[in-house]
Amino acid sequence: MGIYLSSPKTEKFSEDGENGRLRYGLSSMQGWRATMEDAHAAITDLDATTSFFGVYDGHGGKVVAKFCAKYLHQQVRKNEAYAAGDMGTSVQRAFFRMDEMMRGQRGWRELAALGDKITKFTGMIEGLIWSPRGGDCHEQPDDWAFEEGPHSDFSGPTSGSTACVAIIRNNHLIVANAGDSRCVISRKGQLSLLQAYNLSRDHKPDLEAEKERILKAGGFIHAGRVNGSLNLSRAIGDVEFKQNKYLPVEKQIVTANPDINTLELCDDDDFLVLACDGIWDCMSSQQLVDFIHEQLHSENKLSAVCERVLDRCLAPSTASGEGCDNMTMITVQFKKPIGSPASADEQSSQSKPEES
Repeated sequence: MGIYLSSPKTEKFSEDGENGRLRYGLSSMQGWRATMEDAHAAITDLDATTSFFGVYDGHGGKVVAKFCAKYLHQQVRKNEAYAAGDMGTSVQRAFFRMDEMMRGQRGWRELAALGDKITKFTGMIEGLIWSPRGGDCHEQPDDWAFEEGPHSDFSGPTSGSTACVAIIRNNHLIVANAGDSRCVISRKGQLSLLQAYNLSRDHKPDLEAEKERILKAGGFIHAGRVNGSLNLSRAIGDVEFKQNKYLPVEKQIVTANPDINTLELCDDDDFLVLACDGIWDCMSSQQLVDFIHEQLHSENKLSAVCERVLDRCLAPSTASGEGCDNMTMITVQFKKPIGSPASADEQSSQSKPEES
């Protein structure tokens, strides 16, 4: 539920960018929530052939979402699988790596630096005292050397974040998701109508596969929530749900293990959307695709289209709960021609549209 303000904060952070292959627009808004816990990343050129976009929806605090926005794409590129062209393995390892990096003295210090003013100050002081000396720390920010300090046994944050990322490399799209943020692609279907295809699955505790993992790991589901607390079943962070020492990371009560979907883009693909559940609580995948398509007739700036979506989803009051969450959305539009075409039947076999 969360704590609500007496009136919503409607100021938006918006941004646009492009390269030779695509253009994007994004917008985020705090809304009725007392704090802003979403974060995002938009990197058009992770390398010469690769773009990266991510939406991170925090719960219990903002620091894990901000940590992922700062470091997850770095870890994708740093992994040896990335250089070998194995994007799926690279991004999966990056999700798990977030949990590893947030442990210990270094993890605590980095999270403190992303937190509120008091913890930032404490983190700065501890950084001066405990961080490794010399220039190597700055030249290699992903090195993550072990640090001694008062938080050396820090097991990780009790707060957490969803992570939904889309990586475009040449004419391939790789989507990785843990949690209930969502990625949707708009593709031209029959009679040239735009069809919304979900490229991620919302990880909720009542899904059969999620329920089975939760129960086997020693957890329970009450009122649709993991251990009566968390209303999603996969996330980065949330260390309290990852304490079973006899199980691997992908079989914990809550896991950061992402579903990964890879497909070949074709000229029938128009745009994709990454958004947190604050959007999907208010609009189905198809409704959002239709709305964006309609707006693009009169508005070329993608961030402005995202802003219109946020305004449309914002509730007039907190009575219902829907439309009261933080909202973040990224729209990525492909420039034509995309590359090697793939048949619509081939695409449809990989991703099914959401029925709403």
